[in-house]
Amino acid sequence: MHWRSIARLFGILLGLYSLSFLPPAAVSFWYGDGQLFDFVIAALASALTGLLLWLPNARERSELSVREGFLIVTLFWVILSLFSAIPFIVGLHLNLTDALFESVSGFTTTGATVIIGLDDLPRSLLYHRQQLQFLGGMGIIVLAVAILPMLGVGGMQLYRAEASSVSRQDKLTPRIAETARLLWSIYFTLTLLCATAYWAAGMSLFDAICHSFATVATGGFSTHDASMAFFNSPTIELIAIVFMLAGGVNFAVHFIAWRRLSPQPYVDDAETTGYVVIFVVASVLAAAGLYFAGADRGGIESLRLSTFQVASVMTTTGFTTDNFALWPLYIPFLMVLLGFTGGCAGSTAGGIKVLRILVLAKLGLRQLFKLAHPRAVAVLRVGRATVSQEVLYSVLGFYVLYVVTSLALVLANMAAGLDLESALGAVMATINLVGPGLGEVAVTFATVNDTVKWLGIFAMLAGRLEVFTLLILLLPAYWRN
Repeated sequence: MHWRSIARLFGILLGLYSLSFLPPAAVSFWYGDGQLFDFVIAALASALTGLLLWLPNARERSELSVREGFLIVTLFWVILSLFSAIPFIVGLHLNLTDALFESVSGFTTTGATVIIGLDDLPRSLLYHRQQLQFLGGMGIIVLAVAILPMLGVGGMQLYRAEASSVSRQDKLTPRIAETARLLWSIYFTLTLLCATAYWAAGMSLFDAICHSFATVATGGFSTHDASMAFFNSPTIELIAIVFMLAGGVNFAVHFIAWRRLSPQPYVDDAETTGYVVIFVVASVLAAAGLYFAGADRGGIESLRLSTFQVASVMTTTGFTTDNFALWPLYIPFLMVLLGFTGGCAGSTAGGIKVLRILVLAKLGLRQLFKLAHPRAVAVLRVGRATVSQEVLYSVLGFYVLYVVTSLALVLANMAAGLDLESALGAVMATINLVGPGLGEVAVTFATVNDTVKWLGIFAMLAGRLEVFTLLILLLPAYWRN
C-alpha cells in the first residue's frame, strides 16, 4: 500500500471539499438563519485536516493500483460523510449516530432521514442536505462509469465500452478526470433543466433548486416532511418522473445520445429498454391493485399515484406522494422487488441494477434451453454484447453477496428489536438506497434505536459501493502483500 500517496490524495480531496461548505454558508447569510458559523467550522475542519494530510506527503507521486482503488473508493464515501455531518452536529445538535446517518444517507443518495420537522429547519441546513445528494450523485456516476469497471466489480465492465472516454487501463490514470468532466456536463445540464422545469411549474426558486439536486441524483431528500405530496401538483410529479427516470439511466448512454444528438442510443441499449419495460409493467400492476382494491380511487388517480411511486422506488429516489407501505394487496411487496431491482448500471440509482437482472434472467433461460437441447451451443448475450464467463461469474458472485448481505442485515435488524416487516423495510430502504421502507421505517428512521441506524449506515455504504468494494476490505487476504 502506498499510504503516503493515499494520504496526499485525501489531503487534496478534503481541501477541495472544504469549498462545498461555502454555498450553504452563503444561503445562511442570505436568509439570516443563524447557521453561518456552523458551516465556517465545517469548512475549516475539512481544510485543516486536508492540509495536515497533504503537507508531509506533498512530494509523493506513486501511481495507485487497482488494489488500492478499493480502499480509496470506500474511504472517499466514509471520510466525506464524516465531515459533512459536522453542520448537523453543530447546527442541529444531533448526536454522532444521527448526524452520520443523515450525512451518509445524503451522500449515498439514499434519502432516509432521522430529522422530523423539515418545514421548520433553517434554509441553509436544508440546502446542505440537498447539496450532499447533488455532490454524491456526481461522485456515484464517476465511480460507476469511470472507476468500478476498472476494478471489475460485479460485472460492471459489461458496459465499459459504451463510454468512449472511460479508461481501460489497469492504473487510476488522469483519463478519469476527462471522463468526469464529460459526465459532469451531462449531470449538471439535467439538473439545471430539472430546476427550471420545477420553477416554471410553480415551485419557489429555493425548492426548485433543492429538489432538482435530489431528483437527478435519485436521492429523495425534500425540504418538506410531506415530500412531493406537499405540492399536490400533477405537473410537478410528471417532471419528477421524467428526471428520476433520466437519473436512473446509464450515463454512458446519455453521453452517446448527447454526442450523436439522437435518442436512438436509448432504443438500442438493451438495459434501457428493459428498464422502461419494467417501469411500465410495474406501474400498470400497481395502478390495477389500487383501483380494484376498492380504495376509493378512480383509474386516473390510481395511475397517477402508482406511476410516481414506481418511478421513485425503481430509481431508488425515495420521493413520496403517498405511503405505499399502506397500499393494499401485493403492492408493498412489488415495491420491495422494484427497490432491489433498481435502475441501470452506471446511473445514480441503487439496487442490483437492471443489467445484472437481465444477465441472470438470460442465464436462467439458457439453462432451460440446454436442458431441452443438451448438445446445443448457447451464447449468452445482452443486446449486442456477449457475456464472457468471467463477467458472468462476477455477476453471479455479486448477486449471491448482495442477497446474503441483505438477509444477514434483516436478521441483524430483527436482533436489534425490529419486527420482520420493519427489518425487511429497513434493509430495502438502505442497501438499495431507496429511502422510505416498510413498517416502523416507512417514513423515518428517527424512532429506531442506534444499532439499527449503524446497521443502516453500513447497508447504505455497502449498497452504494456495489457490495464488493466494501466487503473486500474485510478479507484478511486483501491486506496481505
